[in-house]
Amino acid sequence: METLRHIVVFIHLIGFAVLFGAWAVQAFGGKREVTRLMHIGISIAAVAGLALAAPWGMPEGAELNHMKIGVKLVIVLVIGAFLGIGQARQKKNGAVPPALFWGIGILTLTNAGLAVLW
Repeated sequence: METLRHIVVFIHLIGFAVLFGAWAVQAFGGKREVTRLMHIGISIAAVAGLALAAPWGMPEGAELNHMKIGVKLVIVLVIGAFLGIGQARQKKNGAVPPALFWGIGILTLTNAGLAVLW
């Protein structure tokens, strides 16, 4: 069961990498658009993160940090909202508002930082 949990952690990291990588390409490539790859990345990371929040495959005596899980869940929901709003504005106006675009990257890094440091 522990091996399966490690596989889910790996998939979760892949989702983060896809989301942040797609964002970084857009940020430093000059276009600053919301892409389908960003949506795929957040979907992978969110589903795997929810699977990790379940109390299975944990070592004996280990407890879940419900506060950390809650904060990370709120952040991923905000990132998802930013992606959705950004994509809608992009279709309507041809551009994503800078605050939404940069918010996606900052919140993605914040979520990863919380996972590592908390």
